[in-house]
Amino acid sequence: MNCIIVDDEPLAREAVENLLELTPEITLIGTFSSAVQAQKFMTKNQVDLAFLDINMPGLTGIEFAKTISNQTLIIFTTAYSEYAIDSYEVDAIDYLVKPIEIERFKKAVKKAESYYLLLNQEEKENVKQINSDFFFVKSERKYLKINFSDILFVEGLKDYVVLQLSDQRIITHNTLKSMVSMLPQQLFMRVNKSYIINTQKITAFDNNDIFINDYEIAIGDSFRDDFFEKFVTKIRK
Repeated sequence: MNCIIVDDEPLAREAVENLLELTPEITLIGTFSSAVQAQKFMTKNQVDLAFLDINMPGLTGIEFAKTISNQTLIIFTTAYSEYAIDSYEVDAIDYLVKPIEIERFKKAVKKAESYYLLLNQEEKENVKQINSDFFFVKSERKYLKINFSDILFVEGLKDYVVLQLSDQRIITHNTLKSMVSMLPQQLFMRVNKSYIINTQKITAFDNNDIFINDYEIAIGDSFRDDFFEKFVTKIRK
């Protein structure tokens, strides 16, 4: 699992880093002194687990957690035990009170690992037989064959994704992160936090939006450069 640490206190970040050195199954890919910095990082990087302080200036840990997709697990790290009830509102995996003891830390990590494996297994079970031209997705208790060329776009809705075809919408229990790895990159591109588009279905675009038939999809700020570099440059050649 890839993880990040978000805490406005340098010593607190260092303490979690030291604990992570004793748990090699978790890979630290970033440390941040504010939730805003972490938000920007997460738009372009896969984060499986966040060690998140609660009482931070500006955007608090609870407020930040409400913006994080369910694809990222959360373990709160805080000096204030009274926030424990608030952590349940955002489905945090665990709640660690500073100073964090190593055995308590390992227990929280073990819990996160178990949940992570369960989520990934469930995603795999909902997609069968990925072929060069199609795959099968589970929807309404049966597996449906979906041709990649028939998909207009994929929309993420919490723990579900919507495959929008020209004539129907198919909803399956999965995540947008998982879909990114399954769809052929030569056809599909993520253009904001909630949408993956089939670039061959684009009918028009401007600096801010992409149009696919009657659908209008916003280009996210952190995805704009990538879209214009990869798609627009390609069609000009």
